[in-house]
Amino acid sequence: MKRTIKYYRIIWFKHDLPAGLYVFLVSLPLCLGIALASGAPLYAGLLSGIIGGLMVSLISGSQLAVSGPAAGLTTIVAASIISLGDYRIFLLTVIVAGFFQLVLGLLKLGAIANYFPSSVIKGMLAAIGIILISKQIPLALGYDQPDFWTSGFLKLFSSENFLGNFNHFNHHITRGAILITLISLTILVILQQPFAKKFKVVPAPLLVVFISVIANILFTNATSDFSLKQTQLVSISSNIFEDISFPDLSKLFSTFEIWKGGLLIGILATLETLLCIEAVDKLDRRNRITPVNRELIAQGIGNITCGLLGAIPITAVVVRGAANVDAGARTKLSAFTHGLFLLLAVLLVPFLLNQIPYASLAAILIITGYNLTKPKLYRNMLSLGRKQYIPFLITIVVILLTDLLVGVTIGLLISIYYIVLNNFKDEFKITKSQKLGIETQYIKLNSNVTFLNKVKLKKVLDEVPEYSILTIDGSDCNFVDYDILEIISEFHSKAHNRHIELDLIKIEKVNVIAVH
Repeated sequence: MKRTIKYYRIIWFKHDLPAGLYVFLVSLPLCLGIALASGAPLYAGLLSGIIGGLMVSLISGSQLAVSGPAAGLTTIVAASIISLGDYRIFLLTVIVAGFFQLVLGLLKLGAIANYFPSSVIKGMLAAIGIILISKQIPLALGYDQPDFWTSGFLKLFSSENFLGNFNHFNHHITRGAILITLISLTILVILQQPFAKKFKVVPAPLLVVFISVIANILFTNATSDFSLKQTQLVSISSNIFEDISFPDLSKLFSTFEIWKGGLLIGILATLETLLCIEAVDKLDRRNRITPVNRELIAQGIGNITCGLLGAIPITAVVVRGAANVDAGARTKLSAFTHGLFLLLAVLLVPFLLNQIPYASLAAILIITGYNLTKPKLYRNMLSLGRKQYIPFLITIVVILLTDLLVGVTIGLLISIYYIVLNNFKDEFKITKSQKLGIETQYIKLNSNVTFLNKVKLKKVLDEVPEYSILTIDGSDCNFVDYDILEIISEFHSKAHNRHIELDLIKIEKVNVIAVH
């Protein structure tokens, strides 16, 4: 036992402590930025990061994944807060989402992500990227009237929002915010290039935040027109625990919207977590595999806690997990350490956080959104053919026109349509030939032939000419639906009358009973 404790102490000091510090430096600006993008109090993002680090990491079976607020949930969170009209009621949806994940984990349904086509998931993330970018543009320009958080992309162009009030827009921006945004974007773009990896001493988001803080201090000291207004800076109370909003549990059954929003957040958080876990497991040099059902239990408990303590929902996040791996983490103590650093930052140095310009956080989120919807992604999906590209594109368009739930549902239905269409075409193959002047047809059934193939098989059999030979081969079939066997048996009973010689290979004939 002593040897084990000593071993983990050495691992923590040598690997997990520095990795945890690095992930903390990546996570801090993202926690603030994602809370901002979600239209939630900024402390809610920090609380989510703390809960993801201190609680979820200990329950999870993943050694390298790091949980916290996720960019992929910003759209649905912002929409839910607005539609429910009260942040305390919104927190109930987070509890419902956590309970949903917990039930999925306990019922061992962690494989649910495998049933969502990748084209729809990629389309969903790409649409979230577009919405994320669009909603950061006002902050990037210094707009300090946050009345543009709406559920639909097109509502950004309504008369209620900043594009509809463009005449007043100039009164709410400062040149300093625009300059900080341009500097931040330049740094982030440069540090994403392959050649910049060797110069990367600190995480790019932290460097952006640090430079933007220094820039604003210089603007202010120079008393120039570039100095930012207080409303353009992060504002966190010196005692964060005094401002925390707790859920109004008495309203849990007051409206169906709470349960609908909770279910949607639960599904999206589950998908994002499972996709992240898969990606991080591939990066693990020790080839450790995360138990997905245990991960859902951990995420469920984490989100229930987030809802109870006033935080926004969490998932396992690829950006943090990849940063954890790159920093040399060995065990889950790294994720725990990052949560501990977040807690200490909130308790000890909130005054430093209040120096951060919103513009720099907006720049970070614009790059995050761009990474979700890169032009390379569209080119790659197009190269895969229309069966992948059309569901992908339709998912994006419908989400932008309506909302996430409708978009994902429509994309899923389009994907199912192509699956059914393929099933019609691929479950049997017809070969025609001539032998001694007699037409010979050979139908080879593939592995699984279902009722979906009834229409085509009926048509093929009806077109078999008289005085011909037909062979139907089922030797490679794992499953043949009863409806298919019934059609073949009906044809067998009538083939003699049409002078068709029918040979059945490993196909069971069934009794055909007429229905009157």
